[in-house]
Amino acid sequence: MVFVRKAQGRSGSTKVQLAERRDGRDVVLEHVGTARTDAELAALLAQARRRLHEGQEALDLDGVGLEDEGVPQRPGLITSKRSALLWQVLTEAYSRLGFDVIDDDAFAQLVLARIVEPTSKADSVRVLNEIGVAPASLRTMFRALQRAQQLDYRGQIADACFTHALASGDVSLVLYDVTTLYFEAENEDELRKVGYSKERRVDPQIVVGLLVDRRGFPLEIGCFEGNKAETTTIIPIVKQFAQRHGIADMVVVADAGMLSAGNLRELDQAGLRFIVGSRVTKAPKDLESHFRWHGNAFTDAQVIDTITPRDQRGTAVRTSDPHRRAEPVWDPKVHAKSWRAVWAYSAKRAARDNKTLTLQESKARAVVAGEKAARTPRFVKTRNGATELDETSLARARDLVGLKGYVTNIEATLMPASEVTANYHDLWHVEQSFRMSKTDLAARPMFHHTRDAIEAHLTIVFAALAIARDLQNLTGLSIKKIVQTLRPIQQISVQIAGHEHIAADPITPAAETILDALGIDAQ
Repeated sequence: MVFVRKAQGRSGSTKVQLAERRDGRDVVLEHVGTARTDAELAALLAQARRRLHEGQEALDLDGVGLEDEGVPQRPGLITSKRSALLWQVLTEAYSRLGFDVIDDDAFAQLVLARIVEPTSKADSVRVLNEIGVAPASLRTMFRALQRAQQLDYRGQIADACFTHALASGDVSLVLYDVTTLYFEAENEDELRKVGYSKERRVDPQIVVGLLVDRRGFPLEIGCFEGNKAETTTIIPIVKQFAQRHGIADMVVVADAGMLSAGNLRELDQAGLRFIVGSRVTKAPKDLESHFRWHGNAFTDAQVIDTITPRDQRGTAVRTSDPHRRAEPVWDPKVHAKSWRAVWAYSAKRAARDNKTLTLQESKARAVVAGEKAARTPRFVKTRNGATELDETSLARARDLVGLKGYVTNIEATLMPASEVTANYHDLWHVEQSFRMSKTDLAARPMFHHTRDAIEAHLTIVFAALAIARDLQNLTGLSIKKIVQTLRPIQQISVQIAGHEHIAADPITPAAETILDALGIDAQ
């Protein structure tokens, strides 16, 4: 087997060679170069390793001080391995975002270890050891969780995130959504409650609200009781964000789950603008004029700008006037009891909606015919003890396929309808951030039981998500791909004849692409 051989000549210089063991002696196959300093030696060793046959892992280094280069000596001893390049990228991102304002190495290690391999706090010690980083003691790490709550690390992280988002983009528009994180626990407590689960589970859970900028970079995170309604979470998070940073004017975007008269009223009274998804069941009233004059005919990408009642429970407030062809132009002074409503039609969405309705209709017909026993599905009604197809509801649903509504308090003169819909569609960024936190960063706090520990855990996830998002935005690669690319590139310390020498794996093209995107020179 070919190996890298190092020998010292009479002049004190060190020769690096490729050699092969034959008949009990080393045969030099190639002289790579002669080093006179440690730096030159490290460079030659790296060059020699690159020349080894692909897949060969041996690194047999002869002892220094040989008078006879043909006499084999004891191989060098590898004393440490370190994923130095990965750690450099992560620590520089931590500092670039301003998180180093928190003078707590154990907290930083917990954040960065979660990016490398999300696991329990105790197992983070193993992760750090595997990548060659000397970890803080486990006791110190648990104390860091306590400090995170006592010293408001989350507030400091949020301030740094806001500064970064403001410098690299803008925070005039923010996106909000919620998710649930469950616990495998039998009993509820003051925080972990059984409630509506997005994962359709019946375990105790918590509700997490996340506010991000239009690129998905996290700005604020909050934790609520598991049985708290989603609609009641948006106001506390948005107000906390606005007060923390002294913001008086911004646009908040949220999906239809946040649509409640109280939420919209509070946002408006706080001087904040909003774009919230509307429920398609509101379309018949909002578009009453359109349906009278045009029926259910729409053209692809058609947008109708109209108004909708502020009281979504259905008051006597008139919206669209069926006696007039023209839709009303929303004016907050004229339409004090209405919001602006934008309805958009998509042929692609209509095809998808029709497919779903057809499946639902087939299921309903099977239940009515007694072919399928199930809980009453959509479009099935009971009359005089007998089930029948709800033709009226089905026809109404067919009329509304392809429509998507948006409610806002932004006048058309400030934001045209097309921009309203485009801004709403940015919500996928916050959904992606939630997916990253729940999968790549394993946000579920399954090893924590008290509220303070759960809140501290979410602070770590919040910081890790910010770093992951920043690296993804800069490189165009997922954080998982970045870690997979950089982690195998090792920096190795080798002890030869009592002297420590450094060797490193060659930087792969994929790694070079990442470093170039980040503007980092490998150390």
